[in-house]
Formats: sequence, structure tokens, C-alpha cells
Amino acid sequence: MTTEHHRPLLQPSATFDWIVGSDEAGAAQHLAQETSWALLDRVRRVADPEVVERVVTLASGEGIDDIAELWSTSSAHSLAGQLWRIYLLRRIVHADPEGTAELFRYGQAVSSTIDPVVAGVEDPIAPDTIAALCDTILRGVFSGNLALALERAASYCRVMSLGAAAIADERDDFDDEHASELTTRALRYSAFANELQAGARRWRDGTLG
Repeated sequence: MTTEHHRPLLQPSATFDWIVGSDEAGAAQHLAQETSWALLDRVRRVADPEVVERVVTLASGEGIDDIAELWSTSSAHSLAGQLWRIYLLRRIVHADPEGTAELFRYGQAVSSTIDPVVAGVEDPIAPDTIAALCDTILRGVFSGNLALALERAASYCRVMSLGAAAIADERDDFDDEHASELTTRALRYSAFANELQAGARRWRDGTLG
């Protein structure tokens, strides 16, 4: 993804018009790195289910605003950048539950890979099952195997990318503007998938910043 970015929008829309990722040096990036590692370490050490749930539900409340300020411009090569991507996926579901469920249904229908299985959404595909998946991925980040959680999120993004592209193809003949928005969304979900997959590799080899 491009290294240019806008100030994070705190109410993401279904258009998925987010540009994240920055390699700029400075105090903000240092703080983002420190807070992400501190949060992960503290929650894992406490191993309290109630604490994990509070961290998970940040994406559904005002707490996401603080995370946006600190983490949203972090490089995908950093823990902060990876955590922000996971939180953003949950926030998008919270903002547009029906739209995200529709994209996943379309993506699952056209997928020829094991990504829908790896993502693990329960049938029938619905807003609540998509939300539950994103919550499960977040719990895995803080209480399970981080690499597996990131890989699961990557599979989810690949399915969402396929869904957005499939709907874009359907709309192309009669709604160019919407088709273009969906194509852009597909590309961004694909980029997220690649970044999350790379994050899993970096976590395993100890190079995640």
C-alpha cells in the first residue's frame, strides 16, 4: 500500500476508504510501538478472560479512537500496524454489518481456495457471525497464537476481496461509480491480506517491529 495517509476517520464507512501505513520516524511512531507491545504483553501475562474481552470490545466503542490516534499510521511491518488492521476489520463490521456479510457471502461463493475454511465463519453467513469471527480473531491475538490469528485475518480479507470484486463485476454494466468503489475496496482488502500474512511470518521469525 502507499505510504501516504490521511488522518484516521473515526467512523469508517462501507467504502473501506482507508489508507494506512507509514514509515515516518518520530515520537508518535515510537509511542505506537511501545504501547502495542505493552498491551500485548500485559494482556497475555494476565491471561484473564475478562481483560481479553475488554480489549476485544475496544473496536465497538470509543476506545478505538485512542487506538486510531496511536496506531493507524504505523507500518504494516510493526506490531502496532498489525493490531490496527485487526481492529479496523472489526470496526468495519460494526459500522456496516449487512454490507460486510454480503461481501463475505459473495467471496465464499466464488473462492477456489481454503480461505473460507481458514477464516472459519459459522453458517449461515450473517452480520452476527461475521462479527463473531472478528472477535474470535482478536481474542486469538491476545490469548492464542498471534501468527495463526493474523493468518486467519488474512484469509478473511482474501474472501472479502473476492466478494467485493464479484459484486463489482455485477454492477459494472449499470452502476460504474459503485463498481469502481467496490473494485477499490477489493484491492484494499487484498493489500490487507498480504500485509497480515507478512505480519504472521514476521512474528514467527522475530522480525515484527
